[in-house]
Amino acid sequence: MTMTSLNTDTSTINTLCEQFEADGYLILRDFAPAEIVKRMKESALDDVASMREPIEYEADVKYPGSPESLNSAGGNTVRRLRQAISRDPIYQELVCWPPLVNLLQKLLGSPVSCPLAHHNCVMTKHPEFSSDTGWHRDLRFWNFKQPELISVWVAMGKEHLGNGCLQVMPGTHRMQFTLDRLDERDFLDPAHPENKTLFENIVTAELEPCDVLLFHAQTFHAATRNFSDETKYSAVFTFHGPENAPAENTRSAEFPELILPVQE
Repeated sequence: MTMTSLNTDTSTINTLCEQFEADGYLILRDFAPAEIVKRMKESALDDVASMREPIEYEADVKYPGSPESLNSAGGNTVRRLRQAISRDPIYQELVCWPPLVNLLQKLLGSPVSCPLAHHNCVMTKHPEFSSDTGWHRDLRFWNFKQPELISVWVAMGKEHLGNGCLQVMPGTHRMQFTLDRLDERDFLDPAHPENKTLFENIVTAELEPCDVLLFHAQTFHAATRNFSDETKYSAVFTFHGPENAPAENTRSAEFPELILPVQE
């Protein structure tokens, strides 16, 4: 079973690691501390209200549903609040929370690093001008010595198909894909015959506040726009182990990395 609550005993941790290795994702129910999630959302609401930079706007990505430009209707709709860890200490408190670090150490080795160049943000999905994100792997834009990175997605509210929750394709983190199975933007081509079976096994990651989704950087995932009438807020951070590092002179090495405190 891939959706479970996290206990701290060794047997449970080992089972979760086995599940993640097999599926490329893991959902931890009611895992993140409620007080931390509450403070993160308060911080995010303040930053969206004040339009505090750095921000990525929906118009920047030019995905289906995005405003055509920053000057068009909805052009200043916030897609993500960048550099979360520099915005408020509460985000670093989450990233360094011992039970999370302990699990990441089991999956990645110790010490664990959090690259500040990728994710490290609050994802906001607004009702009217949000966009559809096609099936992709995060490593399409990242440059690391190894592909073994894990993203941690924290729900600040309910996430479901109606407001654009993430969907994942189990097991795709260990699959090889030829370029003809992708489109010109490196999204998975749903019309390609070899891809069709993958769409029969999609998992919809519906989350409650404080639920956490872990997914491998090679796991294909996607999300629709928000069809509800409330903005969805999620925080996401990425991690790698000690044997990995960003490639020099690439975007992945643009910012320093946060080394997480080792858990014994």
